[in-house]
Amino acid sequence: MKTETVDGLTFETWTVDEVAKAFDANEIAVIDVRTPQEYAFEHIEGALLMPLSFFSAEKLPSQEGKRIIFHCGSGVRSGKVAMACAAAGISPVGHMEGGFGAWKAAGKAYTGTDMATGAPKKVQAQ
Repeated sequence: MKTETVDGLTFETWTVDEVAKAFDANEIAVIDVRTPQEYAFEHIEGALLMPLSFFSAEKLPSQEGKRIIFHCGSGVRSGKVAMACAAAGISPVGHMEGGFGAWKAAGKAYTGTDMATGAPKKVQAQ
C-alpha cells in the first residue's frame, strides 16, 4: 500500500490484490461509496454500502479490530471519502486504487446481475 499526503492529510491507497487478500482474511471492512443503483447492479460480495452523497465520517463504525477501506467505480470518489475521513481525524484510513473497475479487470469475484432475469449472480474469480 502507498501512503499519500494531500493538503496535509494522510491516507492509504491499497492495490486490488492487497484489498482482496486482507478482505479474504477478515482483516478489513470494505465500504462501497458508489450509488445504491451501482451497488445493486454489481458489487464486491460482503462490501458495505455508504454512498458518497450520504457520506458522514461521524457515522462510520469503529476501526477497532478491522480497518476500513473504501472503494468506488474508479477510485476518485473513494479518494474523496478517504480525504474527508482524514480531515475528520479518522486514521488510518484507506481506499482501493482503481476502484471496482480495477477489481473486475483483475478478475476478482463479485456479485453481478443476470441480464436475462435481473437476478443477482455470482461472477467467479478468473
